[in-house]
Amino acid sequence: MQKASYFPLALLLLVSVLGVLYPSVPTQIVTEGINAGDTAWMLVAAALVLLMTPGLAYFYGGMVNNKNVISTMLQSFIAMGVISVLWVVCGFSLAFGDSIGGVIGNPTTFFMFKGVLDGKPWEFAPTIPLVVFAFFQLKFAVITPALVTGSMAERINFRSYVLFIVLFSLFVYMPLAHWTWHPNGFLLKMGVLDFAGGTVVHMSAGWAALAGAIYLKRRRSQIESNIFPPANIPFVLLGTGLLWFGWFGFNAGSAVSASALAASAFATTNTAAAAAGLAWVLFDAAKGKKVSALGFAIGAVVGLVAITPAAGFVTIPTSIFIGTIAAIVSNVVAHLRTKSSLDDTLDVFPCHGVGGMVGMVMTGIFASKGVNSAVTVEGLAFGETGLFVQHIIALVVVSVFAFGMSYLLLVVTNAILPLRVTEEDEKVGLDVSQHDEFLVDA
Repeated sequence: MQKASYFPLALLLLVSVLGVLYPSVPTQIVTEGINAGDTAWMLVAAALVLLMTPGLAYFYGGMVNNKNVISTMLQSFIAMGVISVLWVVCGFSLAFGDSIGGVIGNPTTFFMFKGVLDGKPWEFAPTIPLVVFAFFQLKFAVITPALVTGSMAERINFRSYVLFIVLFSLFVYMPLAHWTWHPNGFLLKMGVLDFAGGTVVHMSAGWAALAGAIYLKRRRSQIESNIFPPANIPFVLLGTGLLWFGWFGFNAGSAVSASALAASAFATTNTAAAAAGLAWVLFDAAKGKKVSALGFAIGAVVGLVAITPAAGFVTIPTSIFIGTIAAIVSNVVAHLRTKSSLDDTLDVFPCHGVGGMVGMVMTGIFASKGVNSAVTVEGLAFGETGLFVQHIIALVVVSVFAFGMSYLLLVVTNAILPLRVTEEDEKVGLDVSQHDEFLVDA
């Protein structure tokens, strides 16, 4: 029997009472300039991005051993609950509220979604209601901490994980979203381009994953070279399909309109994923390995990650190159990781961290005004160096911030609630030790 803890319930009840005290009743809902087609597409895109989180649950759940499937999948699903509430209370304000020095939003701007339902549309999404933009962005905030879980799978305390994702969202994700996507964010004002979250989502998650793997140290099973096979590769394939499908909302939705730009991002997304899936298995085959379902699935996801920052800035043929190079680079880093003592359980850093960095560099090389008029300085391939240099600077800044802050938050979390389960709980498996649930063999 786990020791009773009333604090989390009391906190949720407090937030519930705040919802009554601050109901944010609209005075007059803005309809002028709202485009029905754009709004319909963005509602669908938001739903597609949300579907990615259950897809991630299947993707990760299939790769862990059969004693940790439920716990790993629940870590993704619980993020849908926790971050959704946090976003309404203050998260949207911190990411997109009135800018404080280009670093963070004022937490009171949209506190309890004040003014969101009747507010004027967002500056970069003028044809959709503000509430649609807010909830589209929420889905990005949900999946980012869920991505981190793969590096700490099979050994993290569930309650500590929940605390960590709250802190990570407040102190890593929200600032990065503000830096990159707010009109006054300092990275955006530098000229950094991130169409759909290569830096905000994937680099932040990747570096946090690396910090988590280092801080939690190795699993007992890895130390004893007693690694169990993936529990369910068909789950991984199902998760890949859901992620690929949802990613069309992730990238094409970031055009925030039903437009030619959305269509272009849609096309580059699919093409990069296809090329990367092929590149991963063909690179393995070139090394004498068999073509594997797991390899294609991982490669396709790496391609989706790498094209994310570039999706609305590069041409469709270029996305083949981006997907191919990202898959090969991530494959090499993942292989090097297996030769080290680093226990990043599901290779989150090699896939998301490295994939996001490759995508950011590629954006600095191939971004074109012909694809998107928002590109004021073209990429290195077009003879201009300014954008590429800014992206390299941003890559370093974001990497140092995301890794350093995530590591600090792990230290803080561990001081409040131990991050790692006991050796006995790890041996039994987190499904039973954390949740009293388990898979029944067919």
